[in-house]
Amino acid sequence: MKNIKFIYAFVVMALAGWACSSDYLDTTPNSATSSATIFETTENAKLAVNGIARIMTSQHLGSQGMCGEGTIKYMFGEFPGENYSIPNLTGWSPVLNNEYITRNSSMYTYYPWFYYYMMITNANEIILNIDNAEGPQSERDFIKAQALTFRAYAYTMLVQLYCYRWTDSENGTAVSKLNNGLVKRTEENMGEKDLPLSSSGEIYALIYDDLQNAINLFTSSGLDRAKDDIWLPNIDVANATWARAALSRNDYKTAAEKAELAMKNYPLMTNKEYQAGFYAPNQEWIFGSFGGPEENLHYYSYHAYVGYDAGSSRVRSYPSCISKELYDKIPETDIRKNMFLRPNSTSDYSKSNGMLTNETLIKEYKTKYPTITSAHKLAAYNQLKVGVAATPGVGYLNHFRSAEMLLIIAESKYFLSDEDGARKAMNDLTRESGRDASYNCTATGAALLEEIKTYRGIELFLEGFDWFDKKRWNEPLTRKSFADGGNFNTLMSKNRDVDFGNRWTYVTPLIETQYNAALSGDENKDE
Repeated sequence: MKNIKFIYAFVVMALAGWACSSDYLDTTPNSATSSATIFETTENAKLAVNGIARIMTSQHLGSQGMCGEGTIKYMFGEFPGENYSIPNLTGWSPVLNNEYITRNSSMYTYYPWFYYYMMITNANEIILNIDNAEGPQSERDFIKAQALTFRAYAYTMLVQLYCYRWTDSENGTAVSKLNNGLVKRTEENMGEKDLPLSSSGEIYALIYDDLQNAINLFTSSGLDRAKDDIWLPNIDVANATWARAALSRNDYKTAAEKAELAMKNYPLMTNKEYQAGFYAPNQEWIFGSFGGPEENLHYYSYHAYVGYDAGSSRVRSYPSCISKELYDKIPETDIRKNMFLRPNSTSDYSKSNGMLTNETLIKEYKTKYPTITSAHKLAAYNQLKVGVAATPGVGYLNHFRSAEMLLIIAESKYFLSDEDGARKAMNDLTRESGRDASYNCTATGAALLEEIKTYRGIELFLEGFDWFDKKRWNEPLTRKSFADGGNFNTLMSKNRDVDFGNRWTYVTPLIETQYNAALSGDENKDE
């Protein structure tokens, strides 16, 4: 991993002045290392692929909280949803309430755009140049396939953030200036900066094409990543990306087919692995980000923000919790029930901020989890799923695992009117895995879909899916305050209907309209 910084440093030097620059996507090197040197050989080009992986777990914009995929998971996937509560972090209530979604100059609106287009621009450089690199054709094919997969992944995340949900997209054709759409940047138009927004349908077409080309190239190369290099794409990552993209596009046949292909070499983790802290790769992980102690984000990592035993002041003072509503739906026989702090009664915690007041219970949990120090506050329904490998927040970060693929299969089979297939996927996930040996999915119709949604929330809690799922399902979210029987502070017990904040769609950031003349005009003004 020591060389993973190479191309990342090369690009970031050119991007460092983005805030006041008219060329924030420029990747011309400002160092002695030129793109010609980087793509001179396939050995050098491998460093460029590693560099994109490094972007996914690096600090950006000089801001401690803007740190790649981990930030997307907790700040954009969990914070604004209904399954995650951090009840005493009242100063962050505007962020948890998603109140910046239509403010085009807010960092919370432009960070995902900046971050994912950084990945895309780097991928475009590889795709454009790799064919001329000296080395075996098999390596050129494999490297290009990896770059295409990274680009498709980035667009898959962007389209969920900056485009209307598929049900509101007029079958992918709707696009509105600065409110719904993406700039389609590929290796073919890298010399152009003034580009209009493209519809979600056009972006999904690009994603599908990229992934088909990637799969063809992975296959023709005959190569695979090294066994432990889970931060690099291979054919399984391409299929997993396609499954997620297809699900968000309501293309259920493709989603189910690709999910089955993606997970075939990744058996579900054991119960022991499931309860080991989610900070180290295991047999179920299809794709993730490197998180060893020799190269990590210290106090700014995903784990430093949410890990129950992280050494950061954020975690010590503001513990992350599962919503009481979701917790109550977990059966007593399910191992996942024990991955959260269960109060004995409402008298064990504060009714305003959820912090435990029962000293006996506090001692019990700190004894049971010795990595939780005396400095850590504990809350009712404190999450004990995600921990750290070392302080302050060391840990690998998962992006795809087989459980998500099974849930994609279950949901897709349901909408394809294959309820038997949906129930089998649910039983494979929960009963056959041992997560709950007494579980048996027998539901039909609307009740089956509701069960799939519930178990998706339980299984993928804190992994960055909640808000994206609620948007995709076109469902409002509901947060109950302590007074109403939930565990959200009154400042965060905000319900959101499906039309809130431009239909839960982030507007095009000001930084793009200042750079891109095709989008300029009075619309640049902050809303």
